[in-house]
Amino acid sequence: MSARPRVVFAGTPDFAVASLHACVDAAVDVVAVYTQPDRPAGRGRKLCPSPVKRAALDAGLSVEQPESFRPVQVRRRLADLAPDLVVVVAYGLILSRSVLAIPRLGCWNVHASLLPRWRGAAPIQRAILAGDAETGVDLMQMEAGLDTGPVLLERRTPIRSDETGGSLHDRLAALGAALLAEALDRVIKGTLPEPKEQAGSGIAYAHKLDKSEAILDWREPAVALERKVRAFNPWPVAETVLGGERLRVWSAIALGGRPALPGTVIAVSPAGIDVACGEGQLRITAIQRDGGKRMSVSDWLNARPGLVDTLPGSAT
Repeated sequence: MSARPRVVFAGTPDFAVASLHACVDAAVDVVAVYTQPDRPAGRGRKLCPSPVKRAALDAGLSVEQPESFRPVQVRRRLADLAPDLVVVVAYGLILSRSVLAIPRLGCWNVHASLLPRWRGAAPIQRAILAGDAETGVDLMQMEAGLDTGPVLLERRTPIRSDETGGSLHDRLAALGAALLAEALDRVIKGTLPEPKEQAGSGIAYAHKLDKSEAILDWREPAVALERKVRAFNPWPVAETVLGGERLRVWSAIALGGRPALPGTVIAVSPAGIDVACGEGQLRITAIQRDGGKRMSVSDWLNARPGLVDTLPGSAT
């Protein structure tokens, strides 16, 4: 390819920022950045730009923020940009067949899973919740189905035993950006491989996270609850009620232990609060009170003299 490809980038959250930087640093012309409209945020509910919008403006790039691609003028605007390629990373808007057909090279998507496992909105957290040993990023040629397109390139990575949703998010964002940079270089050189169709088996859907999922059910095995605590860190954060107080649970460790009624507080010490589960025990090691900040259990106990005597009983 002799001329520099004209690229439109479409993304919204933090996960997409590293991939935007990869496009900016590549031998391509980023002719526009599409991102979701500014949304209310914070206590004042002021309109706030997305992380991708902030990064795009910092790089001096043109920004487009349509509510959808249904209006003909929005699709015409994209066509007028004459993109060779549209790169989509956690954009948040569905692209119709008519939109996918606009760029000469089609649309690529950087997806944070090993497709066809974990198609959908929350692949990072679902992989941790399921106890997957590994995950990765796929660069997919987009089609009309939900994450069903053929895969151009893939990179795999193990999921560590202490991995949180936040730490895995950051690692996969960087891995996805590196994969995208490689793909852009290879498409310029004409060495990009033919896309491979996804397998017809092993399909799993990563449904959007809901805050109701974050409430710890002590009837579940301790291993499953530890995964939940890790997966939902930093959002929506696992929750329970302990000593009559609602607490957010930021970190915990699954333990063995003698059987007891699920939810029973077995032991309390500076090392943590051990709670009986359907199988084993969960040691809570870092918490957050309503309106407070995250702290270790040791600091929490120090701030509440006499609490140790009131805790043995049950958590809910």
